[in-house]
Amino acid sequence: MTTEARSDAPTLVEDLLLLLFQPRSGTIAGENTLFYVLGGAILADLALGDHLTTADRGRLGSVAGHPPSDGLLRPAWDYLAEKPRGVQTALAAIGPALRQPVLERLIERGDIDQEPRKVLGLFRTTALRGGRTERRAALLADVRRVLVDGAEPQARVAALAALLSASGTLPQFHSEIPWTSSVISRAKELERGTWGADAAAAAVTRTVTATVVNSAIAAITVLPRS
Repeated sequence: MTTEARSDAPTLVEDLLLLLFQPRSGTIAGENTLFYVLGGAILADLALGDHLTTADRGRLGSVAGHPPSDGLLRPAWDYLAEKPRGVQTALAAIGPALRQPVLERLIERGDIDQEPRKVLGLFRTTALRGGRTERRAALLADVRRVLVDGAEPQARVAALAALLSASGTLPQFHSEIPWTSSVISRAKELERGTWGADAAAAAVTRTVTATVVNSAIAAITVLPRS
């Protein structure tokens, strides 16, 4: 299990992976493009915490002397502290190593459970199933209120919904979030950083998050979908 410093409140990347987890099948939606959206969630979380700044040509850099305390976020901050990087370069560097530690966080928090199984009666493996908390349902309700009911989101929920849309997996949530033209339109607004008055985070946060999300989309669209 993970041992690095962990904040009491879940990170944005934990929330995103929890939403992508499908309790009925025990699988994670969008596995083929997962590292891009998880990397995007890390960068968006850093932006929301005012740990990132924009440099020339749309590159991202770390705010000097203001590192995040959470161990999931710190490696990305350190990487960008070396020098400003393009968003897609950063996504490719930080994203691939995220799935396992983030999943371990969710298991530690009880949001996802593991159970041992045998394959063909011989080989031991583990399967994922829904956890003992109601956090996934609460997150899904927050996203639904924004996408379906038209509620103005808090900045964190706006970023989460935008990243979920960027992952290309929203159609898989049709039973909870109907895949309608109005939902598609609202999701695209969030991807562009149009969050509304209630999400009036600092302009740099909206700009960085929109840049991150759209760079993730650009990277994802050239990959095969699961």
